Amino acid sequence: MATQATTAHRLSFLQIAAVVQTLTIFAQAVSAGLLLTSSYGETLHSAGARVMYGASMLYLLAAVLAWKPGGGSPRPVWQASGFLALASAQVVLGIAHVPSVHLPLGVLMFGLSILALVRS
Repeated sequence: MATQATTAHRLSFLQIAAVVQTLTIFAQAVSAGLLLTSSYGETLHSAGARVMYGASMLYLLAAVLAWKPGGGSPRPVWQASGFLALASAQVVLGIAHVPSVHLPLGVLMFGLSILALVRS
């Protein structure tokens, strides 16, 4: 049986998903810099995009699981759905090579992810 102090320090699945999402978005910023300066940057950024998209789906799954069984607020589900929509737009803009929108949207996503992390 876990004590109250131990339970309070454990991270929820939603918090872990928010951390993973934030870290993958940050890794995308790093790989974007490598994209401009190295020969392997494009491969790394492309692979990171898939991981980041998967992290956005994981965050949505975690939000749904935190909401449905516990009867909590649906707010995280809406936020995670918005993130998945932004991640989808990022993928489309990246493939279309539209950096004038792709880069600022990435910065926005990182900021929003930090905000979601703090709120969770």
